[in-house]
Formats: sequence, C-alpha cells, structure tokens
Amino acid sequence: MEDKPAYIKSMFSAIAGRYDRLNRILSLNRDMAWRRFAVSRCDPPANALVLDVATGTGDMARLLIDRDSGCTVVSIDFCPAMLARARAKLATAIDGGTVHIIAGDALRLPFSDDTFDCATIGFALRNVASIADAFREMARVVRPGGRVVSLELTPPASTIARTLHHIYAWRLLPTVGALVSGNREAYRYLPRSIDHLISPQEIKRLMEDAGLRQVELHRLMLGAATVHSALKGG
Repeated sequence: MEDKPAYIKSMFSAIAGRYDRLNRILSLNRDMAWRRFAVSRCDPPANALVLDVATGTGDMARLLIDRDSGCTVVSIDFCPAMLARARAKLATAIDGGTVHIIAGDALRLPFSDDTFDCATIGFALRNVASIADAFREMARVVRPGGRVVSLELTPPASTIARTLHHIYAWRLLPTVGALVSGNREAYRYLPRSIDHLISPQEIKRLMEDAGLRQVELHRLMLGAATVHSALKGG
C-alpha cells in the first residue's frame, strides 16, 4: 500500500464512532476476553508505568487500570478520532489509576529509553508500516526486566478452522461491518490485513530481533487471535 499510514488514519476516523460495537459483534463478543488475557501476560509490578501503543478507543488501558488501580497508563495513537473516543470513554470508566492519552506514532515513540515497566499493543500490528520498527521502539522504551505484549488477529491454525474463518472473514464480516458502520471498505480491509500478516512464528522472530527474550506465544480461539509476550533483558 503506497501510503498506508494515511489510509489507516482515514479508515479509523470513519468508523471510530461505532468501532467498539463492531468489535463486540465481529469477534463474537470475545475481543475483551482476549485483551484481558493479554493484560495478564504483561504482569507489571504494583503502581507500574505502562505504555499502550495504538490504544484506539482505550479498551486495553481500561483493563490495565482494572487490574491495578494504582498504575499509570500512557495511551498513544495517531488517529485523533479514536483518541477522542478514548478520552470520552476513559473519563467515566476509570476508578483510581491515571491514564494519559496522547497523539503519537508507534514507529517513533516520543519517550526516552527505559521509561516503562511494560508496553502493550492490541490489534495493530496489521496496521503499522513496519512491525519490526514497532517492536524495536517498544523494546527501547521498556525498562530492562519489563515486558512487551502484543495481541493480534491471526488465521486459525487448523485447516478446518482456517476454512471456516476465511468464509466468515471474507463473506459475512464485510456485510455486517458495512451495515453497522456504513463503511464496507474498512471491513474488506480487515480480512485482507489478517491474511497478509506474517505468521505468529515470524512475529516471534521479529520480537527477538528487537532484543526481546523469552518470547511466549499463546493462540486463542483455535488461533483466531494470538498473544505474544516477551521480556526485555538487561
């Protein structure tokens, strides 16, 4: 894609108002459970400083605060419309804890080295221009001994599940997405982005190339979503 960042920003701006509802519908109400599992793999210390990259409407940030009401979460995203939704939602959803919501690029994080106890990214690897650079940046800003955790949609592992997933993603999902959001193109992009994503094993390799160690891989719902968690050495 010639100008992927501009395309992604435009697409998410168009669907921001109905993004959460569509996530629940199209994931068969599993997306929050997947995020909750990803947060559990982060395992930050009490009162941690956590970075949520490509925060979208802030669901991961909310779950991080739910897990530890004393932590501080910095949520970053490059789409103003999604950040506006995050600010509105988190203003009423947070009980204790602190969330700072800022605009920024996952490939050029505006933070010093070794700043955060943990960094998370959810459903965004498919949307960045360089997965390798995204992991390098997250590894850079996490302190030694901290974790980097990624949650992403992936093609299921088994042949039967992969076939069923393909039918759902390419036939049903764009129709439902268009009806609810009014934007068919966004939900044609989704199955394309899943099919074109590198494999979970290749994601693991990129995390290791970024200097992360002890990479763990967890496939959820027959592999429809995958969580990677890794430790920064030091």
